[in-house]
Amino acid sequence: MNAFNENVIAEFRANGGRVGGTFEGRDNLVLITTTGAKSGRQITNPLVFVPDGERIVLIASNGGADKHPAWYHNLRANQQLTVEVGSETYTGKVEFVTGPEHDELYERMIEIMPVFAEYRANTSRDIPVIAVTRQSA
Repeated sequence: MNAFNENVIAEFRANGGRVGGTFEGRDNLVLITTTGAKSGRQITNPLVFVPDGERIVLIASNGGADKHPAWYHNLRANQQLTVEVGSETYTGKVEFVTGPEHDELYERMIEIMPVFAEYRANTSRDIPVIAVTRQSA
């Protein structure tokens, strides 16, 4: 994990989901912890999300890179994850969104963070959209 992510994660956990810098004032930051597809280790990543009713929606943009982010491959291998939003932690289950719903949710992310339009323009791959629902106990 890189130092930037480590710092964001530490600040998020120390401040009940609030961080400064690039994410100052945002209420759509989440930490997801996935199980490494190859390593089996628990790996935490800070991401922005689109709120969608009871779900949160993640975009596997990888900053517009030509390959999917590692966390996406981890979710393909194991569709359970731990979600931290604000000061709340829960187990989530993923759904890989396709078709018109994929496009609509991606457009909603662009409304929240316009840079996601650039990410899409910078790659030829179809950027995955993942909906996460709270798993009931």
